[in-house]
Amino acid sequence: MNSRQILAAALAAGVFGAAHAQTKWDLPTAYPATNFHTENIQQFANDVAKASGGKLAITVHPNASLFKAPEIKRAVQGSQAQAGEILLVNFSNEDQLYGLDGVPFLATSYADAKKLYAASRKALEAKLGAQGMMLLFAVPWPPQGVYSKKTLASMADMKGLKWRSYSPQTARIGELVGAQPVTIQAAEVAQALATGAMDSMISSGATGYDTKIFEHVKNFYDTQAWLPKNAIIANKKAFDALDKTTQDAVLKAAAEAETRGWKLSEEKTGWYLEQLKKNGMNVAPPAPQLKTDLGKVGDTMLKEWLDKAGAEGKAVIDAYRKM
Repeated sequence: MNSRQILAAALAAGVFGAAHAQTKWDLPTAYPATNFHTENIQQFANDVAKASGGKLAITVHPNASLFKAPEIKRAVQGSQAQAGEILLVNFSNEDQLYGLDGVPFLATSYADAKKLYAASRKALEAKLGAQGMMLLFAVPWPPQGVYSKKTLASMADMKGLKWRSYSPQTARIGELVGAQPVTIQAAEVAQALATGAMDSMISSGATGYDTKIFEHVKNFYDTQAWLPKNAIIANKKAFDALDKTTQDAVLKAAAEAETRGWKLSEEKTGWYLEQLKKNGMNVAPPAPQLKTDLGKVGDTMLKEWLDKAGAEGKAVIDAYRKM
């Protein structure tokens, strides 16, 4: 073998070794590539690739293209995907702790949502850990408001609405206000509105903008009911299989993504509402009677949550209220 052949063989071995050493993760999410959550996750993936020197490549799969929203947690738990983004409240039937930040009017500002997260994070990490997963980071949606084709002055006006639910909590709100809950995921909202399968929902300005809800609905009541969080989770075995340097790169990028994501969410809140207005929507605070009525719904749901969550739930709420 001449020197040129030896050099070519060495280069080939180096390329093979680099390719062989690279670990690939899939990270499914249910939201569009242009949503701020997805953009933040893509930046996280980019940061991991850079910090790990290319050892870990994370492919983000947006808009429910790999798994639908309700399937992502099970996919990560069962190693079909190494990581994924979930809306925590979607899994409150599995465990009450997952539904904590979907309790209406418990935490209605970014400051309070951050306190609630701090009060519950250890318990949340333990819950996921027991299922073979770990929490990388979590980022809230903008405050939730009510979208409706018809004008709402009080809870009585909500009776009979075809109410989109995406979690047990949103379904329960629908029941308490006398609406008809229908399960519809974010990626299906536009079609459901076009076909008349739904005419109302409680969600963020971000979801309203992403789904172009203004093409079908003209009223948004800025109730600021709660700020539900999306959690980015990883399969613990997949994480443990990484070398220490790559693990550190993932954790550092995750911490940065969490800080960046909370800032992005708060900054985008006003922007999303402005976009709804620019597209012809009536964006306003709820009428006094509607606010009072919905507040009572929140009281009922907090009591129900505490009854189901038991001592663990009470400890989290007590910690939150002391902050």
